[in-house]
Amino acid sequence: MKVALVHDFLTQLGGAERVLDELHQMFPQAPVFTLVYDENKTQGKYTDWDIRTSFIQKLPWGIKRYKWYLALMPKAIESFDFSEYDLVLSDASAFAKGVKVKKPTKHICYCHTPTRYLWQMTDEYISTIQYPWFIKKIAKPFLMRQKLWDYKVAQKVDFFIANSLEVQSRIKKYYDRNSVVIYPPVDTNFFFPASDQLKANGYFLTAGRLEPYKKIDLVVKALKELDKNLVVAGSGSLENELMLESGKNIRFLGRVTDEKLRDLYRGAQAFIFPSLEDAGIMMLESLAMGTPVIAYGKGGALEFIKPGQHGELFYEQTKESLKTVLENFDPSKYNQEELVKQAERFSKQSFRSQMNSFIYKET
Repeated sequence: MKVALVHDFLTQLGGAERVLDELHQMFPQAPVFTLVYDENKTQGKYTDWDIRTSFIQKLPWGIKRYKWYLALMPKAIESFDFSEYDLVLSDASAFAKGVKVKKPTKHICYCHTPTRYLWQMTDEYISTIQYPWFIKKIAKPFLMRQKLWDYKVAQKVDFFIANSLEVQSRIKKYYDRNSVVIYPPVDTNFFFPASDQLKANGYFLTAGRLEPYKKIDLVVKALKELDKNLVVAGSGSLENELMLESGKNIRFLGRVTDEKLRDLYRGAQAFIFPSLEDAGIMMLESLAMGTPVIAYGKGGALEFIKPGQHGELFYEQTKESLKTVLENFDPSKYNQEELVKQAERFSKQSFRSQMNSFIYKET
């Protein structure tokens, strides 16, 4: 079976890219079609892969300012030719599901989420995009047209796989499509606890892209007021602003390697996950390291974190709600074996087995 993989953008390293890594492990000969590929931002990780980009890659500032070409992205994703493939496997949170696939080729979409800025966060997206005011003024009508395109292309996907029950419900709500749930993989062979982990006097850890929707600012503000040590790993548009707002008890490390992140998980009292996420693979990585999670109590966190057993949840996305949990947090109450056991339910081996079973059943 000849397989092609499709990914929205290869311009960062995050949870979606971990899923892509595993799909590529399953189909190592498969080319990866993507709108834009930034070798520097992905730290040269994909230099040996067969990466095929759209025409946006060659446009002026097409790599660094690819969001300028939002209006061209539907046309760009539809321009790829899959006539020689038996299966197209897209992993999508935006455009990848919009590829044109003609029968008898099958299209399976592993959906991280229905496109958030179209279905859930339109106003927030418009307020934060760095466009001139006159473009922002026409943004909403334009996004409504793109929303229609998004719905139409979702009807042409042969099968949807959701990365969580939360996303499964949204796929049904917004696209009126059924799906099966296969949770994203955590590499429990790489993320595992050390025998000499010491957490009682450690720091709190948060990590991810420093963008408004990730809500890292809540963590920085809460820990600054409580004067508890915090380590922030990651980079993004809010990095300088957050550094200016922080206190001496908060360290910013920028983007870190997986090896460094593993060490950070090991030394942390807890990993703080403040955003509303569909799955949130970093929560699982933390659990695999034997480190409890403090998460915003909506979305995928409800599927992974049982309060008092795997960590704690805060139910309002405010610094006050987070501070209440932090003030009463005791890392010694959590059983490391229970945390690791929870993560092992979502191992790479489990993901691969479920994906293979589904693919070969439906193709």
